Amino acid sequence: MALSVHTLPLCRFLVPRPLPTRSQGAPSPRLPLSSAPAPCRHKNQEDNHSYYVSRLYGPSEPRSRQLWVDVAEANRSQVKIHTILSNTHRQASRVVLSFDFPFYGHLLRQITIATGGFIFMGDVIHRMLTATQYVAPLMANFNPGYSDNSTVVYFDNGTVFVVQWDHVYLQGWEDRGSFTFQAALHRDGRIVFGYKEIPMSVPEISSSQHPVKTGLSDAFMILNPSPDVPESRRRSIFEYHRIELDPSKITSMSAVEFTPLPTCLQHRSCDACMSSDLSFNCSWCHVLQRCSSGFDRYRQEWMDYGCAQEAEGRTCEDFQDEYHNSASPDTPFSPYDGDLTTTSSSLFIDSLTTEDDTKSNPYAEGDGLQNNLSPKTKGTPVHLGTIVGIVLAVLLVAAIILAGIYINGHPTSNAALFFIERRPHHWPAMKFRSHPDHSTYAEVEPSGHEKEGFMEAEQC
Repeated sequence: MALSVHTLPLCRFLVPRPLPTRSQGAPSPRLPLSSAPAPCRHKNQEDNHSYYVSRLYGPSEPRSRQLWVDVAEANRSQVKIHTILSNTHRQASRVVLSFDFPFYGHLLRQITIATGGFIFMGDVIHRMLTATQYVAPLMANFNPGYSDNSTVVYFDNGTVFVVQWDHVYLQGWEDRGSFTFQAALHRDGRIVFGYKEIPMSVPEISSSQHPVKTGLSDAFMILNPSPDVPESRRRSIFEYHRIELDPSKITSMSAVEFTPLPTCLQHRSCDACMSSDLSFNCSWCHVLQRCSSGFDRYRQEWMDYGCAQEAEGRTCEDFQDEYHNSASPDTPFSPYDGDLTTTSSSLFIDSLTTEDDTKSNPYAEGDGLQNNLSPKTKGTPVHLGTIVGIVLAVLLVAAIILAGIYINGHPTSNAALFFIERRPHHWPAMKFRSHPDHSTYAEVEPSGHEKEGFMEAEQC
């Protein structure tokens, strides 16, 4: 499936303060940092980014030391050294959290740690992990495999998840010294960047072989028909928000704390959504029972169910009136309309049921519609089909068992030799991608497998 990444200029229309515009093709004036109008840039000690408030603490402030999580002093059973990431370059590995972490209002339970000084927060692993959906204390071309002292460590105690890149070196810049920094994801949604050792000025780090970023980013995915292959769909990633910190402020013993701000997704009712005083344009989608601005990771559903058109010019009372009218007991029903009722109800359920709903909704496959059918539609056909299915299943299982017994008792038979010659001698593992000109990443192991080769961190 093809993949493309787009950046939406949401800093221009999500933040209440407008940005100055210029005509296309005109040169962009260079402004000093103190007067730059871009609200997504870190300017002062504290800045509001719509989704987060960031606070920068310098080396002389006590708060910077308080925010640093001393992994060496933590419980050894809760600290893991990822031996694969600690010995490779441009690799990434998924890790499951022990708690739900709210990121831009979305609850995440698994993340992807990358050797390049960042955490990928997306659901779909692809080669362009550095593009968006990241938590990056210092994204750069780090190579933990350069030194035996370089490690990628993570720590999870149920209330905070910490990833620490410990004594890692920049590829090609090893003579400048090692870096030690960490990113902490707190259960309440706070994100903390801690910097212990930064041996060189961050603006001096070259981005020719790997992007250099410090900050946060999130995006949503949209599936569109591919123009080249009619039967396939193309996945496009749209970045709807980014926070970029001033790299010159990243020094040894400094820290940055991001505090999450309320979003539309936190509202669980129509009244709370429509009366929200957030800077976002929150709208209520009655079909999905969700409050959203339309710019979050659920945008695909928001578009598929026409939520933007549904909420336009309507109030919560309108939704309630429609619900009562559709559920009114006075609605006429004729036993001769059985077929029509079944058809329309099935279409309605299919159109509203998602994959997750099917697992939890016992009526998603139409079983709950039998109460609306006339007695003529019940009885023999349903029971006959069930009996035939059971009989076929029993016969299939019996045939497999008998075939196994035969092959086991006759190892030199043609059937046994057929399966032996075609058995898999080696299950293919995911290959690592490494391209000298592009910052491509590959997952160390396929998702859904237990990670092996971990070691407990030794305490100092």
